[in-house]
Amino acid sequence: MKDFEVVCPPEDSVSCLAFSPRAVPGNFLIAGSWANDVRCWEVQDSGQTVPKAQQMHAGPVLDVCWSDDGTKVFTGSCDKTGKMWDLNSNQEMQVAQHDASIKSVRWIKASNYSCLMTGSWDKTLKFWDIRSPNPMMSVQLPERCYAADVVYPMAVVTSADRGLMVYQLEKQPSEFCRIESPLKHQHRCVAIFKDKENKPTGFALGGIEGRVAIHYINASNPAKDNFTFKCHRSNAKNSTRAQDIYVVNGISFHPVHGTLATVGSDGRFNFWDKGARTKLKTSEQLDQPITACSFNSNGNIFAYASSYDWSKGHEFYNPQKKNHIFLRCASEELKPRNKQQKQVQAGNLGVGGRGRA
Repeated sequence: MKDFEVVCPPEDSVSCLAFSPRAVPGNFLIAGSWANDVRCWEVQDSGQTVPKAQQMHAGPVLDVCWSDDGTKVFTGSCDKTGKMWDLNSNQEMQVAQHDASIKSVRWIKASNYSCLMTGSWDKTLKFWDIRSPNPMMSVQLPERCYAADVVYPMAVVTSADRGLMVYQLEKQPSEFCRIESPLKHQHRCVAIFKDKENKPTGFALGGIEGRVAIHYINASNPAKDNFTFKCHRSNAKNSTRAQDIYVVNGISFHPVHGTLATVGSDGRFNFWDKGARTKLKTSEQLDQPITACSFNSNGNIFAYASSYDWSKGHEFYNPQKKNHIFLRCASEELKPRNKQQKQVQAGNLGVGGRGRA
């Protein structure tokens, strides 16, 4: 696909990617991996990448996020710890602790407080003032945390029993509501989207069934506004099956256009316009799953990682296959359809008020 390849990728499967926030001049990319490491690259305007620094955990790194000012990176690991990496001094320190692996880390910047939110397989959600060794709040989840996202003042957390919890973060974190899952099988990823006023208004949810759900928190017409659509599926090579179904490993929203990318174990990324309920692009198929993705702060760069996601078990793992992170120019391909195109596409797809595309 002629995309730029990031130099010096991790030695094992890439679990997460995150670009630096707007507060940082230039573009820096962070990746966490099952090789227990966290790596940072500078992405130059030419598309070339320069390795800048690296830190280690005692177990696989499952999630990463940035502080709002871009000076620090937070990491969550199977070693049950959450760490803060100060990029200016290249020093790290532990700022969170759980009784099991930390699956999700998200930084919260409120008007009256700042904290790190960590979701764990110990069935708790914790909020940490990074200056204190004890959490400022701990919330019991119904099951293990599988994915979480934060766009202030909203947080969405999904758990192993297909649980969906929404939290409001103003003044202090508190549960806003619980939602019945629009998906029938295990959740894998979640991403919050914004409205035209730049306020969080809903989320996209991906799972193991090759389907994504679009859900508005306060939909004026839930039956019409909320819908699910099939993705990361293909015509089966075995004629006894109608389709091969693949895991949706990641979802990321374009920061300018509001369109979205999904990546899956079929080795493809897809770009979607949820407003038009149509697909903008399907990539060529790679020879490995795509495990993670991220847009940079202005939406010009789309990063995606190609590595094994263990969806087919250990017998399909090939240690000889290299892991890759690619960078793609994303400014044009993610533009939403114009009004006339939307009407044609919706008509072609037969999309109406049925709630499914």
